[in-house]
Parts: sequence; structure tokens; C-alpha cells
Amino acid sequence: MERRTFLRGAVIGSSAAAFGGTLMHGAAYAAPAQNGPGPYGALGAADANGIRLPSGFTSRVIARSTQVVPGTSYTWHNAPDGGACFADGTGWIYVSNSEINPGGGAGAVKFNSSGTVTGAHRVLSGTRQNCAGGATPWNTWLSCEEVSLGYVYETDPWGVNAATRRDAMGRFKHDAAAADPGRQAVYLTEDEGDGCFYRFRPTTWGNLSAGTLQVLVAGSGTSGSFTWANVPDPDGSPTATRNQVSGAKRFNGGEGCHYAGDTVWFTTKGDNRVWQLNLTNSTYELAYDDNLVNPGPAPLTGVDNVTGSSSGDLFVAEDGGTMEICVITPDDIVAPFLRINGQSGSEITGPAFSPNGSRLYFSSQRGTSGSSSGGITYEVTGPFRT
Repeated sequence: MERRTFLRGAVIGSSAAAFGGTLMHGAAYAAPAQNGPGPYGALGAADANGIRLPSGFTSRVIARSTQVVPGTSYTWHNAPDGGACFADGTGWIYVSNSEINPGGGAGAVKFNSSGTVTGAHRVLSGTRQNCAGGATPWNTWLSCEEVSLGYVYETDPWGVNAATRRDAMGRFKHDAAAADPGRQAVYLTEDEGDGCFYRFRPTTWGNLSAGTLQVLVAGSGTSGSFTWANVPDPDGSPTATRNQVSGAKRFNGGEGCHYAGDTVWFTTKGDNRVWQLNLTNSTYELAYDDNLVNPGPAPLTGVDNVTGSSSGDLFVAEDGGTMEICVITPDDIVAPFLRINGQSGSEITGPAFSPNGSRLYFSSQRGTSGSSSGGITYEVTGPFRT
């Protein structure tokens, strides 16, 4: 997929050609926000699950925290968070983290080719506050601890092989991970108000036991060029990884991360922004800024987990906000794709598409109760753009 240019709230000093319009150097560019129906049309009335969807889409509940997943003997974990899908023969597996501390870990649900649940199991236990993570090209799930000096654990979605702690990937308040096969790197976000953005380059691609942790170095603006610098002590002690390299760029609460087509997108919750790294020319810029969209109000707030579809659309989940998953299209439209009613004390987590792109999985981390034991994991089926 070629490089995409999404809605810009404020992009400083970028070329006008990237936006298809005129932009003065040093001026702020504010593209129009889309507050009405997006590419899928208007949201309908809430269904029996309390979810508002465009026409042609339906939802179902897959699992609820503290309850046995229907058709299995596995009790679904509390506070479901980041997730991903993996092909399993003609079916697939959805893996989901558990953001509780202590306990944490991750579980998984198996589906056959028709989408029927055929099993569920644990893939990681005994960890702390597993927030997001990411899938690898060799079909493992990277589960990240969102705690000070947290680790990344590499897990087996099938639950056959024991999970392995990947110390070389650094100890910090991890959130998400995204693998880049072309550059043989894994990108990592850090959920700190003065956090950094990292990449890990394994010594051997496919083996995360050893390698080099690097941090993004750039200026203080919202666009420009960047470089990578080695982090001297990935263990983060006695000096935090984010404080070891002079010039490391600070980001306000790194959250979700997604790689596709020589581009990395990641979200920062502290300032409600979506950032874009253009890896072919080593530049960065804002893809979305809810503080500067025009006209307001912003269609997307509380940015968190993010995933992409085969059409090039980004799907961004809200932590709070209006409990929506919003779509950002390649032609600069930002609009709600779905909204969950009656769960204002929760957040949407773990959006991930089935391998064929026809089903979207996600969770409401605290459901209607507002507590970690109230989590609900959903599936939405319908005519997704390809």
C-alpha cells in the first residue's frame, strides 16, 4: 500500500504538495473535519447490544469478563485491552490482553471458518497490566506491560508454547507494538506524559531475544525529519530509557501503533493526536489533531488503540470520549464508524480485523458496570471496504 495522507489538524513546515493545496511554511494547516456520516453512512439506532452501527452491519457479544466464553470452558479475563487476529487454518484466533495489576496476561478465542466459537484458552499469566501490544509476521503476539519498567512478552496465540519475556526490547511503560518486515524492526510506544517512540531491531529477524533498542530523535515541532539513536541501557535502570539520549523527541502519552506500507501511525492520548512516520524519507507529521480541526467539535477524541483495514482506512478506538471507533480514510474524512451507548465509564480497546477483513473485534474494557470485571468483547460483521 502506498503512503497515505490523512486529515491534518496542524502540520508545520511540511510541503504543500503533500496536502494537495497551498501551505505557507510555518503556518498551521487545518483540514475540514467530517462530523456527519462517513464512508459507511450514518449510525443507526442502538441494537440489542447497545451498539450503533451503519446500515448493513451487525454486532454480537463474544465474551464477558468473569464469565465462561459460550461453548468453551474458559473464563474470560477482566479488563480486556489490546488485541489481534491470527489465521488458524480456515478459521482464526482473536487474542486479547488483560489490563489488570497484578494478574494481567492475555487470553484467546478460536473461531472456525463460519465464525463459530470453537474454543478459548490462556496464552499469558502472572504479568502486570497488559495494555496493548502487536502481532509479529511469524504469528506471535507481543503483550506489553503498561507499568514502570514493564516488559514485552512474546506469546503463542495457540497457547501451546510458553510465553517468553523479551528483555532486549527495553523496560519502560510499554503500550503498543507494530512490526515492520521491510526494515526488520518493531516500533514501540511509551505511555508517559514525556514518553518517547522506539524501535527494536533484532539481531536476527524472527528472533526477539537479542537486538538493539533505539529511540526517535527529532525537534520539538509537529513535523520534520527524524533519526534513530541507540538506547545505551534498555533495562531502564538507574536512568529511564526516555532520559538516556539527548534530543529524544517527547510524546504526550503514547498509545496505539499501526504499520502499513512504509508508514507508521501512532496515537498520543495526552494531546489527542494521531502521528504519522513516513519511513521512506524519515519524516514525521501530524495525521490528526482534535484541538485544531476546523470546524469543531472534533469528531474523534480520547484517541487510543488503532488498527487498519485493507482499504487503507484507519480505525481509531476512543478511551472515553463518546465511546466510538472512528474511521480516518485516505481521502481525509474522519467520522464515527460505531458508538457504544450506556457505557460512558468504559473505553474501547483491542480493535482487530479477522484475516479476511469481514469481521472487526474489539472490547469495552469496563462495560456497563465501569469496573474491570465488567468487560465485554464484541464482533461486528458487515460490508467493510476493501
